[in-house]
Amino acid sequence: MSVALAAPRPALLDRLRSDDLSLGAQAALIAGAAALTSLLAQAEIRVYLWEVPLTLQTLAVYGSGLVLGRRNGALAMGLYLLLGLALPVFAGGASGMAHLVGASGGYLVAFPLVAFAVGALTRRERGTARTALALVTGSVVLFSCGVLWLHVAMSHGSWGESILNGWLRFLPWDLAKLTLVGAGYGIARRMTSA
Repeated sequence: MSVALAAPRPALLDRLRSDDLSLGAQAALIAGAAALTSLLAQAEIRVYLWEVPLTLQTLAVYGSGLVLGRRNGALAMGLYLLLGLALPVFAGGASGMAHLVGASGGYLVAFPLVAFAVGALTRRERGTARTALALVTGSVVLFSCGVLWLHVAMSHGSWGESILNGWLRFLPWDLAKLTLVGAGYGIARRMTSA
């Protein structure tokens, strides 16, 4: 005699990633993630002689991949970039194409890629280790694009300078954000488990 075990029901938070949601619900989640990114971009710290400010917007970038999944997370970040062409949603209330091709351009253009990578790596499994791996991978994508753009577009003298200015000085700040997003996501999943 065998006993069939029912599969555990996904956490409510996991259901937000579902393609079973109506198009209207998905559109609302995408717009909400773009709006949250816009809001968190306004929490910035400008450091003297740093081309790129410290912001909180990457909390929403990483989170959109975790919560919305690869497709909708990337769409949310794409919408954020489109909004930024006309509305003051970038850090410091900036907008326009000039901001996308400036010092922060590589980071901004990477946002949809980051959300996609985080969502793809947590598509089937969302445990603590998988979430951590996905967030670190998202960070690597973000800073690879950012440093490359900073080096090429801003004509930094050496790759060492570009890596220092575009990644290493942000590393402690980004590790804190990765920890916050990962912990917050884990807690939210446990609290919304059915």
